[in-house]
Amino acid sequence: MNDNRTIDFLGARINNYSLEELEEHIFKLVETKTPSHVVGVNVDQVLKINKDRYSKEIFDNATIVFTDGKPIMWMAGWLGTPIIERTTGPDLMLELCKGAALKGYRVFLLGAGPGVAKMAADKLRNQVPSLIVTGTYSPPFGFEKDDMELNKINEMLRASCSDMLFVGMGSPKQDIFIYENKDKYNIPVSFSMGAAIDFIAGNVKRAPRWMIAIGLEWFYRVLQDPRRLWKRYFIDAWAIVPLFLHACRHKD
Repeated sequence: MNDNRTIDFLGARINNYSLEELEEHIFKLVETKTPSHVVGVNVDQVLKINKDRYSKEIFDNATIVFTDGKPIMWMAGWLGTPIIERTTGPDLMLELCKGAALKGYRVFLLGAGPGVAKMAADKLRNQVPSLIVTGTYSPPFGFEKDDMELNKINEMLRASCSDMLFVGMGSPKQDIFIYENKDKYNIPVSFSMGAAIDFIAGNVKRAPRWMIAIGLEWFYRVLQDPRRLWKRYFIDAWAIVPLFLHACRHKD
């Protein structure tokens, strides 16, 4: 979705919306019935966009790209393109489910570990009793290389007649899945949700609100899963620095 609220941040196209504006645009997409992709961008994904052509293609073709990272807000402000608000996946998912319940929209949860999507759906229905959850499914490991499993998932999603699909598989797997399959399962809006399904299910504990507010949610996640996340945040993430410094030298 390109408009005058779109900015370029180190090669990533970002729609500069508040959470309220983001919800408004998403619900308009539901009404259009045209398969759309909504994805958040953080430092890790900005680096993927700069390193991998296919990742850039996916993000360039996404309908809405929102900011899901405090460091991006800080750097964008320094570059003279301040971002209105950071929106986290779990917060967006919960607010959209509240709105979906009011509008009678139907949602499907896809991803996370066995049984986790169902746990998340149960938690959501406890918080939003009128929410219509059409189904949940946790694909087996390696499903993306199995044509029979992919066909099964696409048939399941198409038959659900859902309005919104929340996909929690981690990046880039969830982004690739949506990009390559959204026209097959034909759900109006699909969301790359990362760990949001795990957070809502209670399978993974979220950082305290004060840590989220000051941009330290990543550190809390590293403490929870150091083996998987230590390298991403303490080594790989530093690759953003030369990109940022280059942009600083060439701004204006």
